[in-house]
Amino acid sequence: MAQAEPLSTNPLAHYPELQLFIAGEWVSKGDRKSQEVLNPATGEVLGELPHATQADLDRALAAAEKGFRIWRDKLPEERSAVLRKAASLMRERGEQISTAATLESGKPIMQSRMELKMSSDVLEWYAEEGRRAYGRVLTQRQPGSRMYVVKEPVGPVAAFAPWNFPQGNPARKMGASLAAGCSCVFKPAEETPAAALLMAKCMQDAGLPDGVLSVVFGVPHVISTYLLSSPIIRKMSFTGSVPVGKALMKLAADNMIRTTMELGGHAPVLVFEDADVEKTLDMAVAAKFRNAGQVCVSPTRFFVHESIHAAFVAGFTERVEKITIGNGLDENTQMGPLIHARRRDAISALVDDAVAKGATLNTGGSAIDGPGNFYKPTLLSDVPLNTRIMNEEPFGPVAMINSFTDFEEVMKEANRLPFGLAAYAFTENSRRVNQLGEQLEAGMIGINSFGISVPESPFGGIKESGHGSEEGIEGLDACMVTKFISEV
Repeated sequence: MAQAEPLSTNPLAHYPELQLFIAGEWVSKGDRKSQEVLNPATGEVLGELPHATQADLDRALAAAEKGFRIWRDKLPEERSAVLRKAASLMRERGEQISTAATLESGKPIMQSRMELKMSSDVLEWYAEEGRRAYGRVLTQRQPGSRMYVVKEPVGPVAAFAPWNFPQGNPARKMGASLAAGCSCVFKPAEETPAAALLMAKCMQDAGLPDGVLSVVFGVPHVISTYLLSSPIIRKMSFTGSVPVGKALMKLAADNMIRTTMELGGHAPVLVFEDADVEKTLDMAVAAKFRNAGQVCVSPTRFFVHESIHAAFVAGFTERVEKITIGNGLDENTQMGPLIHARRRDAISALVDDAVAKGATLNTGGSAIDGPGNFYKPTLLSDVPLNTRIMNEEPFGPVAMINSFTDFEEVMKEANRLPFGLAAYAFTENSRRVNQLGEQLEAGMIGINSFGISVPESPFGGIKESGHGSEEGIEGLDACMVTKFISEV
């Protein structure tokens, strides 16, 4: 892959050529099918993305099988050194990677820079944690015997990532598999390919052996079906929607492929009467409209105690109307576009349905004229429970605020949906904090905070939001098998 030119006033000058990365080779379009990658803020074409052929996928699988044997036999210190070097290269090339991510995803450049820092931290953390994949020795059952448990890499991993975090999702999936000693065939989202390719280049330049990592693109269900039908793949990691996740699990079951599934959410936010309203509002609006609400753990369903409900709605509305919307490359932009027109249209349909059924539209509620997939940051209040938006994950710049009166009532509503990814609550009552931790049905819970993801913590959900975790020791363990050995 050719290195981009130095950053200049023309950001397109350093958007890389889009290629496949297979067995250590950068593969250009040639006569392969391809698709245009668009800037969602302007509609302009960023590049032509080649689709992998069946022969390409066969080559990636064969490389993963061979690469696994090579990488598995490396000492943990050797694998760690490669990942640490890759993290260092990501930081050195951070402005190029982050700018590419903003061009193709639309998110504000400051958010892309923060994502780059998080992603390099994830790789570095996995580099160190991979050196601590310890087993254990059991007590003897008879003299001269020995029983022990060891952890070993599970085998080649197939990983599938969505478009909303073009740097963070690759870091999690590549980091876990490579730190464990596995090879990886990785399919990022076709909407946001460049950031993942630039990260793969960092891996290659850091000394990752050829074949240990391949990056492929194509029609998603075609790629996933082919990879998961191969006996070479022993582990799948998927981040995406619930319906697609269920379909992939069925494919994985045929070969008993281990799965980590991080699926949809619809996070409740419980704001009690003793919460610091102004501080909570500042955090809530920033968290809700990060990446235009296109975040799986985005706070969505706000339940505010009736005694502060009116003030909360007014304060939320005031802050939303001050959000600066525009091209993510503008340093002043706080919220960019949605990833594509159909996402904008989906949000519009959800808002229209809510208003038609009686919800109050406090601000926003329509697309923004002009180029790009922009939709106004929107607040609905007093939203009936039979609306689509109170039951379907909106994945966009819309918040809903309803009131509640008692703890049991709001807990029932918070846990009503089949999702269980993230939940949040704001209160100064320590006894209530304990109750919330015990009763909220979610894999990640933020109390007086929306910060629920750091490299050393598990990231994952329960119920229909999936199973297993990325990041933390749990993410590493998901890419390893447990073996018991008894010697006499």
